[in-house]
Amino acid sequence: MDQWGNGGGKWATISGDSQHPFQGRTFGGAKRYEIRGTRTFGSGYPYGASNQSTIADRPFPFGVWPLYWDQNFMDADEYGPRYDVLRPGGFVASVPLRTTTDHFNVTEDEVYYAVGDRESLLPLMISYVTWCHATPAWPSRFNASATDAPIKLENVIQCFRASTFALASPAYNNTLARTPKSDTKDNTPLPEFMEYSPFRKCVDDVTENALAIVNTIPGPTPLDMFVNALNIGGIFICGGMLFCLLVIGGILVTIRAVCQILLYGDPDTIARARRERRNELVYENHP
Repeated sequence: MDQWGNGGGKWATISGDSQHPFQGRTFGGAKRYEIRGTRTFGSGYPYGASNQSTIADRPFPFGVWPLYWDQNFMDADEYGPRYDVLRPGGFVASVPLRTTTDHFNVTEDEVYYAVGDRESLLPLMISYVTWCHATPAWPSRFNASATDAPIKLENVIQCFRASTFALASPAYNNTLARTPKSDTKDNTPLPEFMEYSPFRKCVDDVTENALAIVNTIPGPTPLDMFVNALNIGGIFICGGMLFCLLVIGGILVTIRAVCQILLYGDPDTIARARRERRNELVYENHP
């Protein structure tokens, strides 16, 4: 995973013999410019989202699997907290994003939350502080099913990275959020103060450009390719030498047989001469 990385390259497949819960799924290949979804959960997939009513069995274009929300919405329990120990970037966490009137014209209740894997949030928080003058905060574990969760699915204002990351605000309530169709663009409009907020736009831009994504899946290094070439070449060389030895041996045997025939006659004559020699009989031209 690379913050500010461009992504891209060919996708790979989780090994079928890896005992991974998502073995056989493809991952990677998505590019930075494809990172934006909509406010709808399940949006933002550059490939692998033919069934818009569920996120089950989908690939991981950016290298991370989706967030999970309460009530198993769109079969999100498939990626639930039981797999957080395996989730790329660690467990799902949230961090509040606030600023002061020293830099933006904001009210006290203008607060946003970034939700995603912990290892993506940590460096991204630094970027929020640097570029958007956000008040530093530490990510805390996020449980979408908890009654005291700071945000709910209805509060999401933007999904990113194939719905593996989201920005949300308690001041926004999307009454259409639980429509189980991830390609829909029907959402409750943002409040006007939020729509035109420079702070929100800054946070949104930083997320789009700095959120960590998987880069090109590395292939073999030049050293690996050289060693493989030597190994393959060695196999061909050894095989070629063995073939040459067999050919030379066959030629020598043939030459010996021809010489015997020329010197002593046909094979029957040679065999008879050898029998007579063993029996101490005289034969004129025995070998």
